[in-house]
Amino acid sequence: MVVDEAQDISVPQLKFLAMLANSQPNALFFAGDLGQRIFRQPFSWARLGVHIRGRSKTLRINYRTSHQIRRQADLLLDDELTDVDGNTESRYGTISVFNGPEPTVMECNRPEEETELVGQWILDRVEDRVAPHEIGVFVRSEAELDRGRAAIESANLRYKQLDQHFDTTSGRVSISAMHLAKGLEFRAVVVMACDDEVIPLQERVESIVDEADLEEVYDTERHLLYVACTRARDHLLVTGVDPVSEFVDDLQM
Repeated sequence: MVVDEAQDISVPQLKFLAMLANSQPNALFFAGDLGQRIFRQPFSWARLGVHIRGRSKTLRINYRTSHQIRRQADLLLDDELTDVDGNTESRYGTISVFNGPEPTVMECNRPEEETELVGQWILDRVEDRVAPHEIGVFVRSEAELDRGRAAIESANLRYKQLDQHFDTTSGRVSISAMHLAKGLEFRAVVVMACDDEVIPLQERVESIVDEADLEEVYDTERHLLYVACTRARDHLLVTGVDPVSEFVDDLQM
């Protein structure tokens, strides 16, 4: 069995797969990326009888994202990521097979300035022959969707708000919260409303009482932004309103 997006698998799901494998050697093949883990708390696979240490391989050729976007997004992650069982995933040596323009990271003084900036950037991409349905706009949560809609409307374009079915619509810019970005790909992507207390989401931070859990929240929020940014194939714009998220500062290092 081939299991994709393995970094987000749950304990019951892994137990189920282990039972199906029935202790047969090489019965399971997992594909995943620790940098894209956004849905599940980390746990020990070894304790559940699934041992991958010493049996894994890191793929280092990126066919989906330009060198410039991949390099910029990687600033959000550590050079090496380690899971609970001590398996280390190194991000050294990864290459992309094509180049593109440098991503743009902008800090705006007011929400109205961000709306105008994003709207003009989208228009510029359309003039570059990027079709509207090849453009995606992502925000941290539904609370910021109005900001994305306003930016698209300022470009006099229509939009399609994505749901669990992920269907894009010809002639319309796609918009959604970052959690729905997983598995999608667009020629041009805007990640906007990256303000302080928006990402990482202040509600999640304030709900934590244990320091270890707080670190996990920051990690998953950082990975969430990484996932949103790497949905872009050729063009990427990241914006926020002052004061912006500390993650935006990391993107500009």
